[in-house]
Amino acid sequence: MACTAESVAAALRAVAAVVAEHRDELVRLDREIGDGDHGENLNRGFAALVSKLDSSVPASPSAVLRLAATTLISTVGGAAGPLYGTAFLRAATSVGDVAVLDAAAVAAALESALDGVVARGKAEVGDKTMVDALTPAVVAAESVAATGGGVAGVLEAAAEAAEQGASSTVPLVARKGRASYLGERSAGHLDPGARSTALLLGALAGAAR
Repeated sequence: MACTAESVAAALRAVAAVVAEHRDELVRLDREIGDGDHGENLNRGFAALVSKLDSSVPASPSAVLRLAATTLISTVGGAAGPLYGTAFLRAATSVGDVAVLDAAAVAAALESALDGVVARGKAEVGDKTMVDALTPAVVAAESVAATGGGVAGVLEAAAEAAEQGASSTVPLVARKGRASYLGERSAGHLDPGARSTALLLGALAGAAR
């Protein structure tokens, strides 16, 4: 797969479709331990991004990722907008101005995205947040890239690890965000941010196949 600006834009359109498909699920998950707006907010943000991409696709992968960042920051409410916006912004900075991303660049972009989320949210693994999905995703992506895997393999490994990481949040007691207000009652619920992270990476992997 040639990871060009057009293919990155196509992958983000796939993300928007998956978010729309799972909007109600994310609303339900967030309603159980949060304020119930995660699915609606993300759906609005990615729909706005698709609208912009339909008008014009930026010239480089970095510019596409930067467009995603600014759109999500300006249209997604709650904590998700700044967190996802920062993730895409850090990824854009990581890839630089190259015209085509290779597997190592994609893995590095995911690592930069994680660093941005951690810096913004001050969360760590075990806090019951999107970090619980994104951290193992980065480890898996880097492992595949280091052994010569391609972009599709990197994203597939990241998606599978994120899915497992998201599932691992179910028994956890939240230590960050609105869910932390529930204390022990937050255990037994899938974290909506971890779930949306797994959905995003799954959509990216699907687009790369």
